[in-house]
Amino acid sequence: MAMVGRSLLLLLLLVTLAAGHGGVVVVAFDPNPLQDFCVADPTSKVRVNGLPCKDPAAVTADDFFFSGVGEPAAGGGRGATASRRYGFTARSVDIPGLNTLGASAARVDVAPGGVFPPHYHPRASETAVVLAGAVYFGFVTSYPDSRVVAKVLRRGDVFAVPQGLVHFLHNNGSEPAALYASLSSQNPGLVLVADALLAAPLPVDLVAKTLLTDEATVDKIRANFIVHRS
Repeated sequence: MAMVGRSLLLLLLLVTLAAGHGGVVVVAFDPNPLQDFCVADPTSKVRVNGLPCKDPAAVTADDFFFSGVGEPAAGGGRGATASRRYGFTARSVDIPGLNTLGASAARVDVAPGGVFPPHYHPRASETAVVLAGAVYFGFVTSYPDSRVVAKVLRRGDVFAVPQGLVHFLHNNGSEPAALYASLSSQNPGLVLVADALLAAPLPVDLVAKTLLTDEATVDKIRANFIVHRS
């Protein structure tokens, strides 16, 4: 029995080593659920990684339902973020039943000539489907290649963006465009590249060296971000 135990221990060690060197590894970025669902309870004062669960006996179909994705996000409203500077409005799809399931979604509306500027989600991949209009949509591969992978999308087209890669969209047409974006994290995060460089209080000489320009040019561009904060 001792020999069998040592053999099993050796096998476990080899599997562990193989997983760390090219073996098959299952990685979950959001915690895996431990029950069928955990409908978010926004009234709870408990603070956890996510939101506390509503009593399962009180859960209804409405906890897994959202109405309004078919309507433009323009005009604001709950969960909406509007950017006059870039010409887009994004509205989160608030479904309490998605709590702890590692998923979130949003509707994005982009005015003619508007952009959702280069940005990335540090904790999520993204899949977007065009609901209306047409957009130039794509992502940029990692350094040093920095290759642009993009194409024009029209109604019904779907495009996927790998996790953490900078991506963008531009409505260079004459009609409003709308997209439905699904993300692989309950809290994907959003970093706007230009804002990170020019709206954040980074040392001006650092930004100038990063952009291969002079400090006066950086100050001039930064002034635009101060005037147009949204």
